[in-house]
Amino acid sequence: MAGSGRLLSVIFSTSTDMRFFIKLLLVLGVLCGAGYFGWQKASAWLKQRNKPSFRTASIETGAIRVTRNATGEVRPVLSVQVGSFVSGPIEDLFVDFNDEVKKDQILATIDPRIYKAAVAADKAALSNRRAEVSRVKAQLQLAINDENRAIKLRDQNRDFISQTEMDQYHFSRMQLEAQLSVADASVKQAQANLENSEANLGYTKIRSPVDGVIIDRKIDPGQTLAAQFEAPELFIISPDMKKKMHIFASIDEADMGMIRRAKDESAAVMFKVDAYPDELFETGIIEQIRLSSTTTQNVVTYPVVIATPNPDMKLLPGMTAELTFLIDERKDVLKVPAAALRYMPENKEHVHKDDHEKLDLSFSLEDDNSGLEDKPIDEVTEESSKTSRRHVWVQDGEKLRAVEVVVGVSDYRFHELISGDLKEGDLVVTGLKPKK
Repeated sequence: MAGSGRLLSVIFSTSTDMRFFIKLLLVLGVLCGAGYFGWQKASAWLKQRNKPSFRTASIETGAIRVTRNATGEVRPVLSVQVGSFVSGPIEDLFVDFNDEVKKDQILATIDPRIYKAAVAADKAALSNRRAEVSRVKAQLQLAINDENRAIKLRDQNRDFISQTEMDQYHFSRMQLEAQLSVADASVKQAQANLENSEANLGYTKIRSPVDGVIIDRKIDPGQTLAAQFEAPELFIISPDMKKKMHIFASIDEADMGMIRRAKDESAAVMFKVDAYPDELFETGIIEQIRLSSTTTQNVVTYPVVIATPNPDMKLLPGMTAELTFLIDERKDVLKVPAAALRYMPENKEHVHKDDHEKLDLSFSLEDDNSGLEDKPIDEVTEESSKTSRRHVWVQDGEKLRAVEVVVGVSDYRFHELISGDLKEGDLVVTGLKPKK
């Protein structure tokens, strides 16, 4: 009995250990399976999380406008400065700011009393010189008569009059003829003095030289003018401001080629003024490109004159205008976003291995550009002419592929797509999305 009990005890203990071992194997199997499937899911999640996400934009069809912006000042086409030639106090003032005036209209008068007195004095002097001419003419005629009588008597008998007396008659006549010439010159001088005094008297009436509008008045009644040293400025008159106004803009030398092309093609110039922020003026044209350059801090600019009608007198002298020059316009062309042309992958792992050499070439070109200023200008010009041939990047599965394109004109957002294996609606990469 004792032996049977020990045997049963051993069998029971062995059965218990086997069950525990089986349970342990089952737990380990479950843990290993869970770990395996968890690792797969975790690997897939990490792979998806680390996968690059690209920003894209589509190829569009539309219009591209090449423009250049500038700021200008509104000015009248002509500003006539009206001054005074004579001095004196202002006696009357007949016009004010913004008045419309006609040619030869009297704008103001200067006290004319001293100029009237000068005219009267010169008239008296002229009368005196004319009387002197009459007196000398009478004496000359008397001398001529005396000489003629003496000649007749001498012809009858040479002893009646001596040669000395004949010389006295002859040279007396010549002397009076000279005096008559002097008297005639004195009359002309007196006449000129009178005309000068009458002109000065006329200058006391300030007249408008043109039809126009008074845009500035710089005198007041009673003000004294001193014109001895410099002609004082009294009024500024601008003619035909309703017909045309000018806008003066300073254009950088780098843009002058495009501005000249716009002028040759009579391209429109759009502008706005602060007085009418919701109104767009589209009536400007480039009238003149002036050669008088200005250099400010090594920046060279040229004045460009834009002409525009002003029927409603909305444009006033001195206004600031914001201008847009339309250089070129292409309609119904394929457009590639400018951001796509600027984008360059930074990680070769994102690029298909067949395009690694294009990526290396792009990086090497960027490095070469650092010394561009040391290259001969003919090489720089040749390289600049090749900048129309570029690359954009498109997604091919999880990698990027380079597509060579040739681009044309550009605005600030798009480039014209001249050639390339792209069509409307295709997506091109413009950058990387930030990871969340």
